[in-house]
Amino acid sequence: MSFDFDEVIDRRGTAALKWDKYAGRDVIPMWVADMDFRSAPAIIDALKRRAEHGVFGYTDPPEELNDVIVTALERDHGWKIRPEWLMWVPGLVTGINLVCRAVGQDGDDVVTAVPVYPPFLSGPLNQRRTVTRVPMRLEATKWVWDLERLEAAITPRTRLLLLCNPHNPVGRVFSREELGELARLAEKHDLIVASDEIHCGLVLDTDKPHVCIATLGEDIAARTITLMAASKTFNLPGLGCAFAVAPNAVLRARLAHAAAGIVPRVNAMGFAATLAAYRDSAGWQLALVNYLRVNRDLVIERIRGIPGLSITPIEATYLAWIDVNALSIRDPVTFFENAGVGLYDGRVFGTEGYVRLNFGCPRSLLEEALDRMQHGVTA
Repeated sequence: MSFDFDEVIDRRGTAALKWDKYAGRDVIPMWVADMDFRSAPAIIDALKRRAEHGVFGYTDPPEELNDVIVTALERDHGWKIRPEWLMWVPGLVTGINLVCRAVGQDGDDVVTAVPVYPPFLSGPLNQRRTVTRVPMRLEATKWVWDLERLEAAITPRTRLLLLCNPHNPVGRVFSREELGELARLAEKHDLIVASDEIHCGLVLDTDKPHVCIATLGEDIAARTITLMAASKTFNLPGLGCAFAVAPNAVLRARLAHAAAGIVPRVNAMGFAATLAAYRDSAGWQLALVNYLRVNRDLVIERIRGIPGLSITPIEATYLAWIDVNALSIRDPVTFFENAGVGLYDGRVFGTEGYVRLNFGCPRSLLEEALDRMQHGVTA
């Protein structure tokens, strides 16, 4: 079956967060991380069937869905989990906040590496924790964790390490060796690890398999809560369905206690879509990754041809982390909005002098945006 990722779908006037930000303006939105592709046909069909049923009561996760997740994690990542390790939550951001609430006490510290997905920085503060930001190090063309600075930043009140793998926004797929070093530090300093692996289905480099950090050994598995969802890979963020995998029963109980009375159930449509994604949509996912690979290559080639811009290789995700420091402009987001492209400010990710570009869109739209960026810089 073929899928038309070149189709331009008009999202204006649909209350789309991504597009409505620039309502009435000639700005191509490439900021927030959702794609402009129609989701997989199997998912759309599943949602239609669920809607036709017509009853939308409180919904537990279908038993088949738990089994499908168990199968998918072993098939795709070699991780053998048990169904009882799963906890369903209405979104990955909810999961991050839950972990911050469940681990430690008020005033305890959470450590992470920047730049990073903004909820890693806001989540601890929402839950009355402090957050320590350890800058990543750029080695040649590769962003890496600075292990010496990380260990120096750990204090007696550090309880939680937040890991993003594949990494948003720098697009790294961390190697088994890199993850092993993080696991070693977590074990040495008795830290819980929350690993956001929501982009694991969007690895673009065929020689860099995604490694779940919880697969590295029994100790790290017992101290890790892994957060995943179908939402990024299958473009379902508006349906609010994610899951945590926690092999440690004590940690699962803490998560459940932290969620009690606050976190709502996942909705029926989210469950239906997630089941169809993991069970029935592998062909669509493969075609998507192939399409994104070409978009990725186009972005890297074009950005490197624009004076004052630079970019490192993108191993996974549909997100490009672009260095604009050489332009010497105070407000790069406004600069590119004036050129007709809406990007995400690196400051929100904890690092100035960068912007993030979402290339999960039809190629014609991407080419137009890149043309506008080039014209804005060189005009």
